[in-house]
Amino acid sequence: MAKKKAFALRINEEMLKAIEKWASDEFRSTNGQIEWILMKGLKDAKRAPKKKVDEDAKES
Repeated sequence: MAKKKAFALRINEEMLKAIEKWASDEFRSTNGQIEWILMKGLKDAKRAPKKKVDEDAKES
């Protein structure tokens, strides 16, 4: 599993409320929804991080 780094995010109240509602509709946490939105944006822009091959898979 990828290592996660915590950081502060400033976001306007209306946008946060919209994301919270969307997350609820999708049965995700607000944090999970923000991660999903960011990854979708990265994929759409063809800038998603490359997947690393798991070390266990290399040994097989």
